[in-house]
Amino acid sequence: MKFPHFPFIKKIQSFPHFHKLLFSSQPKWNSNQNPNLVITHPTLILIESCKSISQLKQIQAKMIHTGIISHIFPISRLISFCALDVNGDIHYANSLFSEINEPNVYIWNTMIRGYVKNQLFEKGFWVFRRMVRENVEMDKRSYVFVLKGCRVLEGVGGSVQCRIWKVGFLNDLIVRNGLIHFYGESGKVVDARKVFDESPVRDVVTWTSLIDGYVKRNMVDEALGLFELMCSNGVEFNDVTLITVFSACSLKGDLSLGKSIHELVEKRGVKCSLNLMNAVLDMYVKCGCLPMAKEIFDKMEIKDVFSWTSMIHGYAKNGEVDMAKKCFSDMSERNIVSWTAMIACYSQNNRPWEALELFHEMEKQGLVPIESTLVSVLSACAQSGSLDFARRIHDYYIKQKRVKYSVILANTLIDMYGKCGSMDVARELFHEMPERDLVSWNSVIVGCASHGLTEKALALFEQMKCTGFKPDSITFVGVLSACAHGGLVNQGWEYFRSMELNGLLAEVIHYACMVDLLSRSGHLKEAYNFIKQMPMEPDKAVWGALLNGCRMHGDVELAKVAAEKLIELDPQDSGIYVLLASLCANERKWADVRMVRTLMRAKGVKKSPGYSLIEVDGTFYEFVVADDSHPQSQAIYKMLDEIMLLSKLEEYGSDAEPADEFS
Repeated sequence: MKFPHFPFIKKIQSFPHFHKLLFSSQPKWNSNQNPNLVITHPTLILIESCKSISQLKQIQAKMIHTGIISHIFPISRLISFCALDVNGDIHYANSLFSEINEPNVYIWNTMIRGYVKNQLFEKGFWVFRRMVRENVEMDKRSYVFVLKGCRVLEGVGGSVQCRIWKVGFLNDLIVRNGLIHFYGESGKVVDARKVFDESPVRDVVTWTSLIDGYVKRNMVDEALGLFELMCSNGVEFNDVTLITVFSACSLKGDLSLGKSIHELVEKRGVKCSLNLMNAVLDMYVKCGCLPMAKEIFDKMEIKDVFSWTSMIHGYAKNGEVDMAKKCFSDMSERNIVSWTAMIACYSQNNRPWEALELFHEMEKQGLVPIESTLVSVLSACAQSGSLDFARRIHDYYIKQKRVKYSVILANTLIDMYGKCGSMDVARELFHEMPERDLVSWNSVIVGCASHGLTEKALALFEQMKCTGFKPDSITFVGVLSACAHGGLVNQGWEYFRSMELNGLLAEVIHYACMVDLLSRSGHLKEAYNFIKQMPMEPDKAVWGALLNGCRMHGDVELAKVAAEKLIELDPQDSGIYVLLASLCANERKWADVRMVRTLMRAKGVKKSPGYSLIEVDGTFYEFVVADDSHPQSQAIYKMLDEIMLLSKLEEYGSDAEPADEFS
């Protein structure tokens, strides 16, 4: 039945401005409607502005009462809303669909599109197979919609392509574009390029789909090269093309290229959508040009959650935590990504307690964390040693499968348990992993090394190489640290020299590990000579390792040299002075102790006071010596006095027991 014969729709032949006004506010589920059609029937107009399934059922009841439910077009509007609207219900759409004796191709396509939109890819493909079995005459959109769902289904994409070949749709531009997009999304960029090269006609979607495919595979140079070819061929790019290209610049970290493309956009007077402006903003943030990002952000008339979150990322990357916090506080709307960005900001800038407090606040708001949220929170737990907090996260979110357990999360857990002193749990998690990457091996090797489990760390290293993983610079940090804790000087030298054979250049951290190894083993002069021969300037870790070795072996004179270098690098670090003074005191060098204290006073350095932390109901409290700033400090000190008294009574009681026993 043809739509123009219905009394509730009519063609628009003129008044293009009226047509634009009419359809500009239509819901997204209605975006694919024929623009030459306007609905006039009052009941069907209600569907166009429907907000919920309950409203739709009331409209459906009225349609049954008036009899228009028996027509194809009205029932197609009901199905479209249920299948495609954010407030719809794909299962209810299916129940309506099953009542139609002869659905037209539009309705079949709507069901495929609805299932794909709702991530029910197998059911979408099942509808497509029914169309084939029942000899439904498909149109080009049938193939485009099913291809969007095939990317996550193993082996079905090829059968769809064969069908496209068989029925002669391969030469259709929209179908070819759908194939290129499908191959790009599936990671089959060679196949995507083949379809692209064989296309007799290409439009902006053809070029953009392949560029996007390259970007998704991190083939940035290929993506940017194709964009350059596109421009030289005179093809006009659109918003989507530019968003993809700026994403490529972000991945590459090429600020100059990103700037030149931004200048091209401004030169051509491209009207920038919010999504495009967000892409430009994101590019400047990820390329490390925060001033330009801030300038763009301030000029944006409309900002969304993505805009604000990008600036949080930018400030976090630049170490401007307070500015990031201000952005977060100024946001009118927040989602889980913005909460995660702020938590990550605290975690990455060594403010773990604030990260954990913010996470606790996020939980109270009823938000469910995503993988990256938990990665940042567990990292904060590792920094602060908050093992109980981390166990709760592990038990509640991961073990109870509220968040999907991934290799990334497993690696973070291994790292956290290792840093919090539970190396047995970390190793158990590692051995339970069905799939591991290089980070998994590095985490467990470094963890074992830091706990002095030298033999286990080195055995894991050999096992890793046998499984085909090639060690990287972090692997060798773990291996050299293991040798340092085990006093394996000769073996450490062998591993250090083998780095070059593995195609790696030793970095300052590896030199620090070797200095630590030599210093711990008492080879202080050799360690000092090794430092003098370094191809780069020694940093705090290098001199700190030597100073620690001098403390262990009582070499005051060499300790003075190391401390002098450390003070040059960081004159306000009180720990350097305290360590040197302690060493001098142990060796009864009282004149040197006075000299260190005088130097501290001259430079205005004060010893950082010791402090304690306690967690109560997800909130962390910090106390320093003689601290009375807490509003309940009197009650706290009273309780401490009672605990001290009880412990003394217990001590006296235990001392008295043997006497009573033998009396």
